[in-house]
Amino acid sequence: MAREVDLRSDTVTKPTAAMRKAMAEAVVGDDVYSEDPTVNELQERIAKFLGKEAALFVPSGTMGNLTAVMAHCWTRGQEIIIGDESHMFMYEQGGISQLASVHVSSIPTLDDGTFDLEVLKEKIRPKFPNIHEPSTGLICIENSHNRCGGRVLPMSFIRELCALARNNEIPVHMDGARIINASIQCGVPVHEIVKECASVSMCLSKGIGAPVGSVVAGSKEFIERALRCRKVLGGAMRQVGVLAAAALVALETAEERLRVDHQRAKKFAQEIHNLKSKLITADPDVIESNMVLLNFPCPSFTSEDFVARMAEVKKDDEVEVVVKACAWFKNRVRCVLHSDLTQEDLDYAVKKIRSVAL
Repeated sequence: MAREVDLRSDTVTKPTAAMRKAMAEAVVGDDVYSEDPTVNELQERIAKFLGKEAALFVPSGTMGNLTAVMAHCWTRGQEIIIGDESHMFMYEQGGISQLASVHVSSIPTLDDGTFDLEVLKEKIRPKFPNIHEPSTGLICIENSHNRCGGRVLPMSFIRELCALARNNEIPVHMDGARIINASIQCGVPVHEIVKECASVSMCLSKGIGAPVGSVVAGSKEFIERALRCRKVLGGAMRQVGVLAAAALVALETAEERLRVDHQRAKKFAQEIHNLKSKLITADPDVIESNMVLLNFPCPSFTSEDFVARMAEVKKDDEVEVVVKACAWFKNRVRCVLHSDLTQEDLDYAVKKIRSVAL
């Protein structure tokens, strides 16, 4: 059988033996009554890690972000401002409007995941006495930025944005699904990155490698509201310590493993760049975390063509390997490195790409 290298996402990782053991042996209780000791331990640990008063375990990042919006926009007639390339805007089914009844105002996302703060100023709407418009109740940012290829927001941008929001009495929520990736890249502790944000969500099932879940963190008052919001969204689970146990194990080695992902992503992009192919290109200079965006400058060979070719094995192939990848927007392919990949897997993937690119 052909070797399989899965570059679609860092969500494809399988639980390790240590995680499975911890899940089997987890001490559990009813989390709806706040009686699951393993969940409580995870929430306390994440809250401390993020420098927040409290945290709440949720089944997914999408629910975490939606819960945060609902908890912040507690009254009717509110609006959030968000980047038009953000995960919350693009990939969460418009739940902010569909389920939370919160209006969304989007702002153009720049290539590095930031947006123009002067444009943001113009977007902010007053709370009162204007009776015609929704009031701005929240500003959302994403770090690292998925759709921009894992780019990490500069600390200067975060600080300036939070200062602007604070001056207008507007909270900031950070979608930090891959916040540890961002921390590793910029060399700033996670709690410092999110220090001025009112809330933050962190995914446990992406690069960290746990099988399920995310955590939302903020003030105690915020988490009390988030708890109520999670309930109505169907996220109040019972003996969920079996999942929290895996996350606790994953956190032990997360930073070490993510550093390896970053190094390998840079090397992977550099090797593709070194091919000097007219069909497939990558820019190693913009690799800031565990993602590599492949570009296809020749109209005769598109991202869809690449994905199809990577998924098949021909008799004359240099190596028998199937590379799973996802066609991205603007005729690109996103490759995401994760802890289930070895350097040998990536070497085979490069050989496969070389056979197509040259």
